[in-house]
Amino acid sequence: MASPDKNASPVNIERWKVLGGVFMLALLAYLLLVHWWFTAPMMDMGEQINQLRDQELQYRMDASQRPALERKLGEVRQQQALTPHFLPEANKELASAALVQRLEQVVSAASPNPNACQITARTPTDSSIKEDFQRVTVQVRLRCGMAEMANIMHSLEGGSPQLFIDNLELLSRSSYNNAGPVGGAVEVVFDLFGYIQVPPEKQGKPNG
Repeated sequence: MASPDKNASPVNIERWKVLGGVFMLALLAYLLLVHWWFTAPMMDMGEQINQLRDQELQYRMDASQRPALERKLGEVRQQQALTPHFLPEANKELASAALVQRLEQVVSAASPNPNACQITARTPTDSSIKEDFQRVTVQVRLRCGMAEMANIMHSLEGGSPQLFIDNLELLSRSSYNNAGPVGGAVEVVFDLFGYIQVPPEKQGKPNG
């Protein structure tokens, strides 16, 4: 706004003052009645719209990757079915029974002589170890010849599903009778365990 001429008449000076006052009142009215009530909310709304557009773009990009992720998940599940590492049973009780059956099959196959290896105890036990998957454990007491014992250990840990032997302890070493193998036998106790694939929290049971 141009400054009034020094040589202007008092009427012109008064007119400039009035115009300046009107301009200030208009500016104040805009700030109080228009900007804070309409312009500022519209600016905020525009910023929110831009954020929503960015989110929509991100969601579209994520959605476009879903078919590839589903294919990858299917491949992983198929591979897992071909090489199962987990016990296939749905709960701990069934898995414990299957674990004992697996042990009996391996011990039976270790020697054609039924007296060569004997399972003297097999007791399902609970584990206090906190893990992502539920551990199923059977405490085993076994009396076998050295060669048969080695075959049993190898078959248990090298088969499918994946089983593990822990806390192996030699209890005694003795000679068999005439029906047993030459070279005597050993009596051992150990924990035989595997894992159920379903996490414990989804079964509604504690880790065990």
